[in-house]
Amino acid sequence: MSLADDDRLYLWHPFTQQRIWENEEPLIVQRAEGTDLIDTNGRRYIDGVSSLWCNVHGHRHPHIDEAVKAQLETVAHSTMLGLSHPPAIQLARRLVEITPPGLTRVFYSDSGSTATEIALKMAFQYWQQQGGEHRRKTRFVSLRDSYHGDTIGSVSVGGIDLFHSMYRPLLFDTYKAEPGDPSHMELILEEHPGEIAAVIMEPLVQGAAGMIMHPEGYLREVRELCDRHGVLLICDEVAVGFGRTGRMFACEHEDVAPDLMCVAKGITGGYLPLAATLASERIYQGFLGEHEDFRTFFHGHTYTGNPLACAAAIASLDVFREERTLERLQPKIELLERLLEPVAELPMVAEVRQRGFMVGIELGGYPLEAQMGHRVTLEARRRGAIVRPLGDVVVLMPPLAIAEAELERLVVIVWEAIVAATEERELAAA
Repeated sequence: MSLADDDRLYLWHPFTQQRIWENEEPLIVQRAEGTDLIDTNGRRYIDGVSSLWCNVHGHRHPHIDEAVKAQLETVAHSTMLGLSHPPAIQLARRLVEITPPGLTRVFYSDSGSTATEIALKMAFQYWQQQGGEHRRKTRFVSLRDSYHGDTIGSVSVGGIDLFHSMYRPLLFDTYKAEPGDPSHMELILEEHPGEIAAVIMEPLVQGAAGMIMHPEGYLREVRELCDRHGVLLICDEVAVGFGRTGRMFACEHEDVAPDLMCVAKGITGGYLPLAATLASERIYQGFLGEHEDFRTFFHGHTYTGNPLACAAAIASLDVFREERTLERLQPKIELLERLLEPVAELPMVAEVRQRGFMVGIELGGYPLEAQMGHRVTLEARRRGAIVRPLGDVVVLMPPLAIAEAELERLVVIVWEAIVAATEERELAAA
């Protein structure tokens, strides 16, 4: 049997309707070079979504490759429960140095979902251990159409019905604020004094909601509201961190320092699973006590702070510095904005939203069953690019290292794919 046959027989893919999958020819990636993915037939595709928003410097970057190989010669994995190791220590120092001021402690995990789950548990336990009236702070505020992962806690603070409504009986209740509207956030905090443990939000861009952009100043206003009402602020930088918005972290655009910050995806340059939840010293101090006080944060994972992943992350930060990645990104952001202008003019495109290297192209006026976003994906694939839709929003999020010529080719392919998918549907309806 072929690999494709075995895929259909044995695999269950994430966020995929398997009945549809079984009727399509799977694209099986065998190799990668730079910003290209290469299938089992040797055909190349531009990695237009950074292998799900995590690849930063391109595939098979020699410095990161060498760092992982070097780490393999020492230790591939060692638990952090009662032990430590150099890469975890060195990376923690580097993360504290580059993240917003006041974040002084690093707790590792292995995905964005677990990073946000940890932040929620830390915020809850922190207030419980403060005692007295603080114990009433058991609720969370998140934004409508938010996405923070797929574990039960992160789903509870999520707000995308398509992903989350099925699991409602398993979830805890949260308050949902209108994105971009500080007055609505203020109303919720005023109506529930002394009840809110934390506000959790994706700063600047709500990615999985379809690249929804917040107005300038909104993040800063939420920070001020949290301070005024004695509420912690959790910033989920899983998707927007490590250069995606044009700065290392989205919070930097508005000089905001959260109490807890979640990072993942680009932390290793897209090499290995790793995540981190960074906490302020105030929160860390709230967990200190004697053994019999049971103030310990009782949470951990087998692969917490995996040495190979930490080595890749350190190497990725080296590349950011040595190749001046953020500096070199700025003209590419401006180029991308210009390249998207003809896309926005297409009659079938309702809106193009961009922040840095995060783009959502919303197709308008199509019924659900038309699957226009999926059709565009297939047309782009035929032309040599991998993109992925969120419903009828086509997402572009290439690696930061993409060359300008390749960036131009990617946008042209997407333009052609949108036109071809529309024409195909019109012919089928005729």
